[in-house]
Amino acid sequence: MSFEEDDTVVLHDKHSEFDGETGTITQVVETMFGEPNYTVSFEDGQEAGVPEDSLELVEDDETEDDADEE
Repeated sequence: MSFEEDDTVVLHDKHSEFDGETGTITQVVETMFGEPNYTVSFEDGQEAGVPEDSLELVEDDETEDDADEE
């Protein structure tokens, strides 16, 4: 799955200080191998060069459903 700018994602990278945090994709760059790398902005900074398999999309519907249940 590819992501687009302004998608909300969760970063899964145990080597990153932002591991497990939710952020917003601010830039998509294609590598020389044709694979996308992402820059993700978080409340306290950003992580650049993030591969697609380290990201999980946060569905807008899930966020709205959780708010309705409370």
